[in-house]
Amino acid sequence: MKIGIVGEVHEDGLKILHSKSFNIIQIKDFSKKNLIKSLSDVDAIILRTSNLDREILSSCPKLKIVSRHGVGYDNVDQNYLQNNNIALSITSTSNAASVAEHVITMFLVLSKNIFESNKIVKTGNYKLKSQLPNFFELYKKNIFILGFGRIGKALAKRCLGFEANISVYDPFISKSDIENFGCSSVSKEKGFRDADYISIHMPLNKDTKNLISYDEFKIFKKNLILVNTARGGIINEAALYEALSTKSILGAGLDVYEIEPPPSDLNLFKLDNIILSPHNAALTLECRKRMAVECCENVYYFLKDREKLNPDNIIDLRK
Repeated sequence: MKIGIVGEVHEDGLKILHSKSFNIIQIKDFSKKNLIKSLSDVDAIILRTSNLDREILSSCPKLKIVSRHGVGYDNVDQNYLQNNNIALSITSTSNAASVAEHVITMFLVLSKNIFESNKIVKTGNYKLKSQLPNFFELYKKNIFILGFGRIGKALAKRCLGFEANISVYDPFISKSDIENFGCSSVSKEKGFRDADYISIHMPLNKDTKNLISYDEFKIFKKNLILVNTARGGIINEAALYEALSTKSILGAGLDVYEIEPPPSDLNLFKLDNIILSPHNAALTLECRKRMAVECCENVYYFLKDREKLNPDNIIDLRK
């Protein structure tokens, strides 16, 4: 069987496929023309961040599974997969710790005014430390988590170490499951009103597009720190710029953007109360290894050993 790998995958994962004698092709030219040509006879595709649209997928008559190297799958035409009985898998157990740590990092860097503190030391203005704007503890603050899958839970676990008050909004998770984790189940509106920190862990879809926009910023606390490591478009960037530039909220951290990569003239770049990272929250070395292994195992188990396949890794495209 032939496996097409679209993007770089750590060798720990590739070893699994090589050991099972799959025919592997690694694709580095992600143009549509080359993908149509190169993937025409594959049985499975391992996919990083490139797009697989209907035209590309329809040129793969032998395709049985698309295995995402990650948990998001908005770069694949899901309707085509469903209509043609092609499976879609994710690496659901790999990236929670890495992303949760990224969120905590953004919380703390913004709360502690690390960049300004670093600057006054390096510029010889040590005595200006008393003039720094207020900075804050995470200890016993109100943290609101939108989405309580594996990443949301991993973040909650770490925030509990700060003795924080954690509230959660997730319409697909029962109140009892949230409370058993040591958190409170609340409505979006209550979470927005009470939060000192908000972190987003939801997919981008018609229900979550612009979930946080102009109206929401009107009800947030002025000390709010807002972080999005999920998908761009859940926060309206124009509304975020207005809120940050007018100091309606304290700060924000973004790992994802409405357009990726973001345009060089993005107005958020002008601000000093936002931290930006290039959609790499899940790209620690340890996480890259785990994702490579898991996405390659998904392919092997689906094609050759279904009993060992983690059912949570297969996306139900009927939803």
